[in-house]
Amino acid sequence: MAKSSTFSLGRTANPALTQKVFDQSIKEYSGTETMTIGGTVNKSAFLLLLLIISAAYVWMQFIGVQEQPSATPWILGGAIGGLIVAIIIIFKKKTAPYLAPVYALLEGLALGAISAIMENRYPGIVIQAVALTFGTLFALLAAYKSGLIKATENFKLGVVAATGAVGLIYVATMILGMFGIGIPYIHESGTIGIIFSLVVVVIAALNLVLDFDFIENGAEKGAPKFMEWYAAFGLLVTLVWLYLEILRLLSKIRGRK
Repeated sequence: MAKSSTFSLGRTANPALTQKVFDQSIKEYSGTETMTIGGTVNKSAFLLLLLIISAAYVWMQFIGVQEQPSATPWILGGAIGGLIVAIIIIFKKKTAPYLAPVYALLEGLALGAISAIMENRYPGIVIQAVALTFGTLFALLAAYKSGLIKATENFKLGVVAATGAVGLIYVATMILGMFGIGIPYIHESGTIGIIFSLVVVVIAALNLVLDFDFIENGAEKGAPKFMEWYAAFGLLVTLVWLYLEILRLLSKIRGRK
């Protein structure tokens, strides 16, 4: 792994939070006001609030309504719009203070529709997924702060490799799906499918540890103030992924009954 002589943060599986990102920001904006952990936490909470508000709005369009509207515009609009905004933020980091809230709102539209569909199919599943997501977040944060889990180089390498493998499987699933071919077992509600989803949930959760470590080091090394928004955006990306994977796991378990 290449290391900068002035700012080394190690690996992270989150594409929004890479060592190169912070190295470049330090060089370009040195001397400006620097990021803090407290500032990043506040901005993360704000983005999460925006996502919840957006998701709740879409949720209300589905829950308790006799004539269900189509979820496709919400899901595609939110997901594709969020992806475009995320790419812009990743390549133009200084736009994070302006576009990170837009990303949160767009992702909320998609998550609200997906959650409503799953709730109609499996009542109670959304509150379970939300509780498990936040429970995992706070449990891993406590474990990280207490030193129970340490983001060593081997730990980071393992999580990055595992995340890359999951990404390849999902890309392969998408490509094969275009030709009407499905990967057997892993996306089904059988034992193999549940084990696969459980493994993916664990991998997504461990990415939070890498994000915590990355944000802490970024604050210690003096990344510029706007990187608080960028780091908060990156953390939100991981949380959205974790929530969706937990929702998928719970749906597979409920689907067996």
